[in-house]
Amino acid sequence: MFQHVDGLLRSTGRFGIAVPRVPWGPLFGLLAASGFLYGAAMGLFGARALQSFYSALKVPLLLVVTSAVCLPNFFIVNTLLGLRDDFAYALRGILAAQATMGVVLAALAPITLWTYASSSNYDLAIFLNGLLFLVATLVGQVVLSRHYRPLIARNPRHRLGKAAWLTLYVFVAIQLAWVLRPFIGSPGLRVTFFREDAWSNAYVSLFGKVWSLFT
Repeated sequence: MFQHVDGLLRSTGRFGIAVPRVPWGPLFGLLAASGFLYGAAMGLFGARALQSFYSALKVPLLLVVTSAVCLPNFFIVNTLLGLRDDFAYALRGILAAQATMGVVLAALAPITLWTYASSSNYDLAIFLNGLLFLVATLVGQVVLSRHYRPLIARNPRHRLGKAAWLTLYVFVAIQLAWVLRPFIGSPGLRVTFFREDAWSNAYVSLFGKVWSLFT
């Protein structure tokens, strides 16, 4: 599976920009395997094996389900913008960006493990993982932009399609990440797959916290 990493990162071979056929198997395989590896490392804070296993399941679930939820809307947006003929190219770029994000996270896993071995600070663990997710996301956007460059050159309306995808993806990902908590797990709490308030709304909770600052 990981023999595909070089082609993915370079956008060559079956991952090439001009190839219309989407390599579903390798893309989802890389996404699932690399997400599982990083999730296992992410959940190992406090050396709790069960939390590590749960997190290994949650990270690829977060990436895959977020994409699956957003894709129907993305297809409609592309259709409304008159971009349906290019949808396969846009879809390949999006999935390549997601798989790249997973691969980068897996490559950063040793940093997470080293930090856990060096410190028992829970806040530091949260900050570090948030930072590494940001790094992986930015690298994924580099790949996405590479795939979108010829599409935008052909039809500038692809800029709107790309912006619509990013906006929807971030919106859905935040809520799904909220639902799937905990990813790291506080050592003072028992290990569970979901928290008791898992199905609450991230944006309502955030608004409540902001509102409390001014009341």
